[in-house]
Amino acid sequence: MIEVWGILNVTPDSFSDGGLFTDAGAAIAHARRMRAQGADVIDIGGESTRPGATPITPAEEQARILPVITELAREGMRISVDTVHAVTAQAAVAAGAEIVNDVTGGQHDPDMLAAVAATEAKVVLMHSRGIDVLADIAYDDVVQDVRAHLVERRDAALAAGIPLERIIFDPGFGFSKGADDNWRLLAGLGQITGLGGPVLVGTSRKRFLGDLLPEGANASERDAATAATSLLAAQHGAAAVRVHDVTSTVAALRALERTNGAIDETRRPTHWITRLDDAGGSITTSPTVRVDGIRARGYHGVLSEERRDGQEFVVDVELRGKLANAAHTDDLEHTVNYAAVAESVVRVVEGDPVDLIETLARRIGDACLEFPLVEHASVTVHKPSAPIPVPFGDVTVSIDVSRGGTA
Repeated sequence: MIEVWGILNVTPDSFSDGGLFTDAGAAIAHARRMRAQGADVIDIGGESTRPGATPITPAEEQARILPVITELAREGMRISVDTVHAVTAQAAVAAGAEIVNDVTGGQHDPDMLAAVAATEAKVVLMHSRGIDVLADIAYDDVVQDVRAHLVERRDAALAAGIPLERIIFDPGFGFSKGADDNWRLLAGLGQITGLGGPVLVGTSRKRFLGDLLPEGANASERDAATAATSLLAAQHGAAAVRVHDVTSTVAALRALERTNGAIDETRRPTHWITRLDDAGGSITTSPTVRVDGIRARGYHGVLSEERRDGQEFVVDVELRGKLANAAHTDDLEHTVNYAAVAESVVRVVEGDPVDLIETLARRIGDACLEFPLVEHASVTVHKPSAPIPVPFGDVTVSIDVSRGGTA
């Protein structure tokens, strides 16, 4: 299941839950509830981004959030800090935050990207046109405009020294976008998930969801629509969703998991190799590394003659993982040594015999996962000389394995 981030606004004036958790004790208690409900990350903000909110100083912001971050980090929770101020980001990371979530993508504070680069924290780069969520922006093509903006922010982060594996992308639902823009962006989310890092989606209680409800409905009544759009985001390849009501979204995602099986991890952009086009800045995605036609003799099968005489097996493997940096560094350490993969496959085929090539395929997949950067392997085992008494071309078995288990 994709990650669920629980929103914790330690503010008096946020549009949905302002004033509920201004006391540190109340904020900590709510974070504990969200973790118990299934939140993977607690996203803590001390300054409201709602239209018309009164700006506060970084010192005021830190006074609100740092005691909460310190305690939650001590309890082992993963913390994201929602801030546009570099000094607050630095202080929050020092207190235990692992992620800096900047709704301006590093544009509000020119020191933000360098500040994050100096830490080991991840950064969320969100699409927005400044902090004004109601800014009147016209888009020729909202999906492509958002994508181009995120490419520009990604390149700025890379130039500041933040490696690609520490970058998370947020298309910025509700920020500087009309209702129709948000729906088009959700429908085209798959075009955003190829930027080389995971995508975080935050539709929670946004104004465009309120348009689906009777006039006068309060913000919390948008939670069902939030859960529904979170499901759609998951199906379009999002790696995480950010929500106020953790229970409803976790339940919806679990229902999807039960109905259709686990969401396909191979769609997660962290498993893709990306190549930057120096001429135009566009991205070509190459989601797989393949080694095909690996040949070795093995003694697998249920018949005595197969165990006695052996036969040739042919194996194809397809690998995905944390390989994106190789396209930027041209360094073998950032990819998979194909020769070593092939040798590992041969050792398995030539090793202890098994009755079924299904078992053999699984053993090969497990061997592929022993390479640190590989997170998913697709394995096909060919048995071209299988003892079948009629003419045939080939016998194959394919299996997908990942670090979370067989896909």
